[in-house]
Amino acid sequence: MNATGALTRVILALGSNLGERRGTLASAVGDLVDRPEVRLVDVSPVVSTKPVGGPEGQPDFLNMVIAVDTTLDPYELLAHCQGVELAHHRERTVRWGARTLDIDIISYGDLHSDDPELTLPHPRAAGRAFVMYPWSLMDPGAMLAGQPVVELAAVAGDMSGIGHAAMDELDEESPLV
Repeated sequence: MNATGALTRVILALGSNLGERRGTLASAVGDLVDRPEVRLVDVSPVVSTKPVGGPEGQPDFLNMVIAVDTTLDPYELLAHCQGVELAHHRERTVRWGARTLDIDIISYGDLHSDDPELTLPHPRAAGRAFVMYPWSLMDPGAMLAGQPVVELAAVAGDMSGIGHAAMDELDEESPLV
């Protein structure tokens, strides 16, 4: 539990490009908040994104962002997120490779950390439209490190690879929360 026991607002980014992506995202959101120390506050729309970095030929991702309030400290939350990834068969074999589920802690309240195990805010999030764009849809007034998320999304290098997930694609996968 965090030092004060108070709730801290956290932004989590979720992505999947293997298996039943939408069903995985929906299930992962439920798993993340299936404990009393983590409360769901808001959920972004799901967007379809081209892979950034990593091996060529990967399938497109479905990405989303959620806001939660938690009493877990940052490292407890990281362990919880990694446990949810493992429960969804996440394998860490190739950096930025295809995966069933990826969960990143983007921000943990106003905490700044340079710890290599958990750098906060997430060191690459501000330049990633696949994080900033769904976050801006969820909360157009959101800020990351003093900058508007809407503006960060607009100038992110991967913005051209963002699309709303096609409705026919979404209909064939499980509904989201």
